[in-house]
Parts: sequence; C-alpha cells; structure tokens
Amino acid sequence: MEIVRCSWSEKDNLYRKYHDQEWGKPVYGDETIFEFLVLESFQAGLSWYTILKKRGNFAQAFDNFDYKKISNYSENKVIELMNNAGIIRNRLKILATINNAQRFQEVQKEFGSFSTYLWKFVDGKPIVNHPKALSEVPATTEISDALSKDLKKRGFKFLGSTVVYAFMQATGMVNDHLVDCHCK
Repeated sequence: MEIVRCSWSEKDNLYRKYHDQEWGKPVYGDETIFEFLVLESFQAGLSWYTILKKRGNFAQAFDNFDYKKISNYSENKVIELMNNAGIIRNRLKILATINNAQRFQEVQKEFGSFSTYLWKFVDGKPIVNHPKALSEVPATTEISDALSKDLKKRGFKFLGSTVVYAFMQATGMVNDHLVDCHCK
C-alpha cells in the first residue's frame, strides 16, 4: 500500500523524511525551538527546501544552534558567517540571529523557558486543522499575527506573521497535515 503524504513533501526523500518525522510534531525543548526560529528566519523570502538542504551547514556554522554562544558572536564571527558558502549569506539575517538569541534568553528569564512563553499562544496544545487541499492551508492566522507582533515588541527580527505561521507548523503548534495524509 502506498503511503499518502501532503503533496508538498513529495519532492524527494529529504522532504519526505522531514514531513514524516518532524513537520507538525509538537516541540517543547528550547534548543529545538531556537533551531527552528533560526531556520525559519533565514527562510524568509526563500523556499523551505533551500533551508532544509543547508540545515546541516547551518548547524555547523551556528554552533549547533546554541543560543548562548550565538548571543555572544563578535563581528569576526559575522564576517566568518558571511564567507560561509554553505549557508544563506545575508548579513541582516545573521545579525538578526544574534539579536534573536539575546532576546530568546530574555524571554526564558521572564517565563522560565521559551517553550512556556510560546505555547501559551495556543493554550498549551496543538491546533489541529483539517485541510483537504493545500489551498485551504493559510499563510497567516490571527494567532501568528499576535505571536509575531509580540516577538517584534520584544525586539525579535525577521519573524513576520508568515514566517511565524511556518514556524508554528514546523514545531507542531499547529497541525496542517492534509486529512488524507498518513501523519494526520
């Protein structure tokens, strides 16, 4: 019997693996949450597939997404990252990642963990939608608007509502697997 997946994930095995093992599955650990914040912010204006292909390079370049280390990156590290052909070499996004690592820790101090802060936007449990087609999956919602607005108020960068909604999908805050998908 053939496995039915969301059609966007059928590009290749990299996409299928990501779809089957990660996308839409709830993430509560701050380390993984931060990884997705970084990846989604770099994805802004690009395809997720591009980011996914470079994910290992990002992990290596950004100290395995260690937000404590990233928050202390120097200008020399920024230059090193700008010369790294394995990642997206966008100075504003690199600087945003450093800034976001600093803001991330501020939120942790305020709420005990970033996860606690984040999941309050969905009352602590995933929103399960029932789209029959990709055209029924929104790019933004009132919740992604509110979360994006709050992140911006806290000084985060490159996390507009569309990026935040994709982040919510990636971290399982929202489950947008199509109704006939085996992951639903």
